[in-house]
Amino acid sequence: MAQTMINFRMDAEEKNSFEDVCGQLGLTITTAFKMFAKKVVRERRIPFDLSLDPFYSESNMEHLKKIIADVDSGRAKLTEHELIEVD
Repeated sequence: MAQTMINFRMDAEEKNSFEDVCGQLGLTITTAFKMFAKKVVRERRIPFDLSLDPFYSESNMEHLKKIIADVDSGRAKLTEHELIEVD
């Protein structure tokens, strides 16, 4: 298989931190990026959550599912509140 080179720029401090973490995992930066690329190709998606709104984060969705399960099972109660409009 033919090889190709990819170049990009990143902040030096961020690169050093990334290299440090990769090293602790027994990886090189090149290996980490190859793993990322293979996962993107295999799954045909970016393999982590991309969201501008933290409400839709994976951790918040799990938290909300737990609350719903608690309410559904009777372990927790919902409290109604008046809607307060803000200008």
